[in-house]
Amino acid sequence: MIRYLPNLLSALRLLAAPIAMWLILNNHDMAALLVFAGAGLSDGLDGFIARRWQVTSSFGAWLDPAADKLLMILCFTALLVVGASPLWLVALVVARDAAVGAGWLLIKGLGLPVAMRPLFLGKASTMAQILYILCVMLLLAFDLDAPRLALAVAWVCGLFVILSAAAYGALFLRSLYAGRPFVS
Repeated sequence: MIRYLPNLLSALRLLAAPIAMWLILNNHDMAALLVFAGAGLSDGLDGFIARRWQVTSSFGAWLDPAADKLLMILCFTALLVVGASPLWLVALVVARDAAVGAGWLLIKGLGLPVAMRPLFLGKASTMAQILYILCVMLLLAFDLDAPRLALAVAWVCGLFVILSAAAYGALFLRSLYAGRPFVS
């Protein structure tokens, strides 16, 4: 049973993504915060279980980041629609993810060797995005008006997204022109 638990948690996170979006769009802010926080905890738990009991799988290696990306993109989109997140930040997040995905597909299509390891800046960008969404959802859930805080957190998040995009872009170019493996 423990062997399938990480993938089950990732699948539940995949299902939580549209629920969180619906809750945000329908002004159920506290429920959205709880769903998002629960999804975040499940992400940490599935990784811990997979590593602790060595029950990793190639399907899980695909499902986990897919669930994370869907949760993030749907929450960012919903926060944009309700006016709680700036368009420039959502556009940066989507553009960075699309560029990394397109680069990875191009490298795979060209048949270059690919090492599947996230960069530190990629992980930092994901953490900044999670903290940003969490901050905005907390403000919404507790009906707090803190535009300077929200803007400051958005700028920090945006900075990490840009740094991560630049790091992946540099690796992509090195892989493409020097024949070194692309790390994604």
